[in-house]
Amino acid sequence: MSEAASCARCGCRRKAVRSSAGSPGLAAPVRVAYEAGPTGYGLARACARAGIACTVAAPSKIPRAPGDRVKTDRRDAERLARLLRLGELVAVRVPGEDEEAARDLVRAREDVRCDLMRARHRLSKLLLRHGLVYEASAWTGAHEAWLRRQRFASRPLALAFEECSGAVAQAKARREALDRAIAELAAEAPFAEVVARLCCLRGVSTLTALALTVELGDWTRFRPHSLGPFLGLVPSEDSSGGRRRQGAITKRRATRTPAACSSRPPGTNAGRCGRAWLSSAAAKDSRRRSVPAPTKARGGCTDAGTHSRAGASGARSSRSRSHGSSPATAGRSRRWSSASASGGRGERAGATRGATRGTATSSPPGDARP
Repeated sequence: MSEAASCARCGCRRKAVRSSAGSPGLAAPVRVAYEAGPTGYGLARACARAGIACTVAAPSKIPRAPGDRVKTDRRDAERLARLLRLGELVAVRVPGEDEEAARDLVRAREDVRCDLMRARHRLSKLLLRHGLVYEASAWTGAHEAWLRRQRFASRPLALAFEECSGAVAQAKARREALDRAIAELAAEAPFAEVVARLCCLRGVSTLTALALTVELGDWTRFRPHSLGPFLGLVPSEDSSGGRRRQGAITKRRATRTPAACSSRPPGTNAGRCGRAWLSSAAAKDSRRRSVPAPTKARGGCTDAGTHSRAGASGARSSRSRSHGSSPATAGRSRRWSSASASGGRGERAGATRGATRGTATSSPPGDARP
């Protein structure tokens, strides 16, 4: 197995793979593994044609010791062979040649889109430095006509403007050409059926549908709770013990919303974070509404700093979510109704929450007791 890993490490070609398969030094069955990288999947396809089981490992899923500071090709090959024997490598799906070519076309279109955006930024900032700002919507037909009417007295500035304008026009023409090629490819087999189904969704066009088709490949290997983590649409998490902390999504930054947790497995705490978020928000709103208004004592002044039993229970009732302390069922409690009807302990419980913090509640002079 180490010889096969060393063969993959050296970047052997198809002839070397065929010779290794028939080599008497490697006893069948032979398995090899290598990390996915910029070299593509040519080696994996050559191994498959030669009858060698090849695993293309995901580099981000390979476990590495935090204290391991030495990295060489030999150590990497030995680690891959050891993890392959233990079955700890996460394999990457090897696409077909046609599928990989379509994916390269879609990614080329994304690169051209980024080039067009950068070219437009360079042109707009060049005009901004010289005080030329287009007030209406940018990059429309009227904006392009306005750009063509611009003239500069300085020859170097005019050349720079023509260069930036030419870069924008060239990038736009490249994008349109790739859009036409993608539309033609999406109408052909084997992408036509899947693209047609995805285009039925709202907001999904031919470009988006084909991009999802070629990037995901085989849709049957995903389930509803596994597609979100694969696309990086689940929130990051750093929890320990009773503390739970969630952050942005694993690939793009996002706020903590219930939609970010919708792709978690059902029946788990992570899958219920959306409902917990909504219930906590509703609880906060109900607690704000259930705080009683400050009232005056009927029977006289209440000493600052003294806590009556009914006053303490009233203060706790504003923070409690029990059935008896809710505003809808407050009148049904026998203890509460007796305290409010009688003139004994209920009158002395007229202290508000502010009274417990060191402020006295006064009453009219005529009602004061001796």
